[in-house]
Amino acid sequence: MTVWTPTDDGHADLTSHDSFVPGVPHNTFARLRAEDPVYWTDWDGGEGFWSVTRHADITALLRDYDWMSSARGIRMEDQTYEEYLARRTFQETDPPEHTRTRKKVMAAFSRPVVAGFEGQIRDLCDEILDEALETGSFDATKAIARQLPMRMLGRIIGVPDADLPWLVEKGDALIANTDPDFTAHVLDRLDTDAFRMMPFNSPAGAELYDYARDLMADKAARGDTEGVLHLILQPDADGETISDTEFRNFFCLLVAAGNDTTRYSIAAGLQAMCHQPELLGRMQAGDVWDTAPDEIIRWATPAIYFRRTATRDGTLHGRTIREGDKVLLWFASANRDPAVFGDPFRVDLARSPNRHLSFGQGGPHVCLGMHLARLEVRVLFEELARRITAIEPTGPHRFLRSNFVGGIKELPVRVTPK
Repeated sequence: MTVWTPTDDGHADLTSHDSFVPGVPHNTFARLRAEDPVYWTDWDGGEGFWSVTRHADITALLRDYDWMSSARGIRMEDQTYEEYLARRTFQETDPPEHTRTRKKVMAAFSRPVVAGFEGQIRDLCDEILDEALETGSFDATKAIARQLPMRMLGRIIGVPDADLPWLVEKGDALIANTDPDFTAHVLDRLDTDAFRMMPFNSPAGAELYDYARDLMADKAARGDTEGVLHLILQPDADGETISDTEFRNFFCLLVAAGNDTTRYSIAAGLQAMCHQPELLGRMQAGDVWDTAPDEIIRWATPAIYFRRTATRDGTLHGRTIREGDKVLLWFASANRDPAVFGDPFRVDLARSPNRHLSFGQGGPHVCLGMHLARLEVRVLFEELARRITAIEPTGPHRFLRSNFVGGIKELPVRVTPK
């Protein structure tokens, strides 16, 4: 049994967020991998772009930052240089600038530091599952998947628990700014030009800017110098500090991206358990925890693509990519590439090796939070598996309206507790 079967006709419009409402159009990506792995798309909404869909090619291009630059934006949408400077985080920079900024905060997300969070994460999972399982039937995305990364976010960045639902709501409005369930300012349906200097063209960016300013003023007044926000403000090896705008953009990134990867991975794992009942037994046997988190994250692929921009002319599979061309690296396609993953539409918790690209592995932009995401996913499913004997869907799941963020936003389930 497969967890989910794509329904697109193999010719989906990759520029349209509506093409992703039924789920990622994997039939289209399968066709492109086979027939046209470096595919040009003309786009009415901006400059056209190349789509790279094979795992091997994406892996190579992630490493080749001299050719494929992040410093002109990481999404399909065009932006002026002025907009780029106003919105950018260290995601939108290349080495050595990216490396200098990354070094400031990477210690806070290192494997040993993250391992120290396991007790807190397990306690949070106990609270979350006690609350959810008591009702028997619930929306698993809201009751479970959203709760864990949201509550851990507060501990990572040092904000009051009472502020967390509001912060996550604003983070959703930023990163899922094409879905009317998350924002009133839908990017491709309204004129969002008034917010063009804000992250993701969203008014939520301004609100998060104000919150970050007040938060740091409060921390300074209390002499609080703990945590990742303090680290990012420290001078680099050359004595340079980031600007106020760069700090606020980093805060927005931390709130949005730091929450979504884990939330949508957990939701995808729960969906998989509903349709592959044997997964619960594998979890309860307890011999798959070294490999299960990466397989669940591969299955989820929360970041559907990241864009790069060519810094010079070059060729790939006989296609000439010109300097300045946008190149989209479709992680969702790479993570279902049968050349790398046997039976890619089946969740195999023991899959090893698992060379998924959900964290951007291999390049300088590998996800800072990957150790935390793996730990949260592992502990959540460990705790869930020991508490239930069955989980089943009670209605259809619903995907985000986004070609950038892949996730199940609604997942009605019923569980049978032990």
